[in-house]
Amino acid sequence: MKVSDLLDARRDNWRELENLCVAMRGRSRRRMPAATLSRFSTLYRAACADLALADAYQLPPGTTEYLHQLVGRAHNQLYRSRTFNFGTWFRELFVLVPQRLMTDNCLGLATVIFGGVFLLAAVMAYITPDFAERTIGREMIMELEHNFATPPTGRGANASGFMAGFYVHNNPGIGLRCFAFGLLFGIGGLYITLYNAALLGAVFGLMARTPQAENFYQFVTAHAPLELTAIVLCSAAGMRLGFSLIDTRGYTRIASLRRAAQVAMPSMGAAILMFVAAAAIEGFLSGSPAPYAIKAVTAVLTAAMLLVYFVLLGRPRKN
Repeated sequence: MKVSDLLDARRDNWRELENLCVAMRGRSRRRMPAATLSRFSTLYRAACADLALADAYQLPPGTTEYLHQLVGRAHNQLYRSRTFNFGTWFRELFVLVPQRLMTDNCLGLATVIFGGVFLLAAVMAYITPDFAERTIGREMIMELEHNFATPPTGRGANASGFMAGFYVHNNPGIGLRCFAFGLLFGIGGLYITLYNAALLGAVFGLMARTPQAENFYQFVTAHAPLELTAIVLCSAAGMRLGFSLIDTRGYTRIASLRRAAQVAMPSMGAAILMFVAAAAIEGFLSGSPAPYAIKAVTAVLTAAMLLVYFVLLGRPRKN
């Protein structure tokens, strides 16, 4: 039998597959009878074989094009993405992720390093201006004093939205550097975490003793908890990946890196959400002339939310 005759004999199967594609459109596969799904799979595989024959034997373009479209439609029905399951995602975000983060030793290490160096640098910069100048640089100090010479005066809605977008684009750069440097066997992550903690701590300590202190803290208070926490999470994620290249636990370095990524990615996901939230606060509230009490309350509420997420939701649960 000629190939063209063989394919003509299968046109009934093509029409049946086309009808099944229409019947399955917009319907969950779980609601389809098992026999129907099995028949659909059989027809789909047969149509793929027919398409291969049509291409190989250069059958009329109309037939080949029809089979291309039919196979594409059937493929999309058979391998379409799963529907969003709210319950699964809720459990992942509010049960599994905080538990992983709470038991992540790299997150604990990053928190201790960043928090300790930040506070030490802030105290040193407040007590010894020379320390701040060596850490930050005279040029940056002058820029800070100039930028915060006047209190926040607010912006229009469009300008605030623009600045929020700018902060979303710009601020995660610090976190991404912490993450990327961590791949240098963890040592790079430790270095960049120490560097950022010392730099930011020196800025906070220095500005506390300047005439611009009130204006500075008017601007940074509201979004600081989220932004600083996001930096720590990025540092922890990077160090997790970097250390996995040293202690492979018997795996190849690539396999060890893949396993570490499964633990590190929740940290990056949480950090991204925090950077976005911090950018929104920075764009719309931090630069506004709102009373400092509102900004302080915002900082307290976000800090409390972080504690609930990491400590309360992250506590071990009995199975």
